[in-house]
Amino acid sequence: MQQPRQNNAPEDSAPVEKSGFGIPPALRYPAYRAYWFGLLASVSGFQMFRVAQFWLTYEITGSILSLGLVGAANAIPAIFFNLFGGVFADRLDKRRLIMGTQIATSSLIFLLATLTLLGSVETWHVLAIAFLAGGVEAFDNPARQALYPHLIDRKVMMSAVAMNSVIWQGTRIIAPGIAGVLIDLINTESALYISGTGFVVLAMVMARLKIAPIPRGASGNPFQDIKVGLKFIKTNSIFSFLIGMTFFNSFFGMAYITLMPVFAKDILEAGARGQGLLLGTSGAGALIYTLYIGARGNVPNRGLTIIGGAVIFGLAVAAFALTSRYVGSFSLAMAIMFIMGIFNSMYMISIQSSLQIMVPDHIRGRVMGFYGMTWSIMPLGGMQASGLASLFTAPIAIAIGGLAVVLFALGPATLNPKVRDLSSNLTPLSDEAAQAEAPRTKAGRDD
Repeated sequence: MQQPRQNNAPEDSAPVEKSGFGIPPALRYPAYRAYWFGLLASVSGFQMFRVAQFWLTYEITGSILSLGLVGAANAIPAIFFNLFGGVFADRLDKRRLIMGTQIATSSLIFLLATLTLLGSVETWHVLAIAFLAGGVEAFDNPARQALYPHLIDRKVMMSAVAMNSVIWQGTRIIAPGIAGVLIDLINTESALYISGTGFVVLAMVMARLKIAPIPRGASGNPFQDIKVGLKFIKTNSIFSFLIGMTFFNSFFGMAYITLMPVFAKDILEAGARGQGLLLGTSGAGALIYTLYIGARGNVPNRGLTIIGGAVIFGLAVAAFALTSRYVGSFSLAMAIMFIMGIFNSMYMISIQSSLQIMVPDHIRGRVMGFYGMTWSIMPLGGMQASGLASLFTAPIAIAIGGLAVVLFALGPATLNPKVRDLSSNLTPLSDEAAQAEAPRTKAGRDD
């Protein structure tokens, strides 16, 4: 069988010698290691920004619906432009593209912080900045997802995915807590200024990072390039399932993040610091599992791991929502959030690593653009949850979302044996094989 083509790792990304201290394989590549530390700063800023943004909105308006509107303002451009972001990630210099998006995002956050500091901030300012930040994010995420596989060898892809997840899950512990403490002890604008600085750090890392030329995989009409990516996903059912599962996770399962101020302030009466603790506890559970799977390197059955993890996560979301309302115990809420973090991490790491292992380089940006679109839809999921909360209550709205995740996970498990046996179908797809399955266009060819 033909082996997949190796990634375009730069000369200075060759792995350092293995030490006896158990350094994760991906971090032995100097280029990836530099990128990883820059990403750590950027994602920390992102997590703090989201907490401060939603808290500022609720502080100004006191309206649950306003939280959903801010989420929608961020999600709509991110959803639409993610498709084009994937095309540009395949077409342009990924390093320069990331530099530009990081600087743009930090500028928007600094503007919101300054407006808040001057006492001039209004709801429409928050909405406008959320809209613009969502548009920038749509070009940033596919570029990052398409870049880091070129900083390593494909054989350590699982390690790289796990280390990226360590950042996202780890910052969920620390960053929301820091934001909550800053808001509580100082003010909201201090949390915003610090969050914006994180994006500047990654931009500086990208400016110094040396990467070998990466073949461009898209050319011609952007709409045609998007069509090529969509057809590739549709003709590979495993890709369709993995991206669909991510959609349900983002749109329904994670909607509790948008409504967390309601749970923290009104239902559990824990305030901004309590909100940070709840989100941080979820991050702690996610981080523990991520570190475990990073050390182990694999799971015996990815299909059942994804399905089982999604089912338990969805049930835990419903339990968090209902027990918060009808039991009212902050300690119980934290315990359930810890379980949610573990099982969400369990199935989402398996999903992303499977995508990155199987996707060919020439179309990686577009596939990860579609994948990123499902994450960008998360604030819109908050909008639907806030709408349901207006009709019923916030706990009922979040519980419905958790059960929706459960139902989607069980559907493929019942109907599609390939999903249950994902590990057997997890074969790296060579660029040549992928292009043979793709539409006969110039898109995707490196002439």
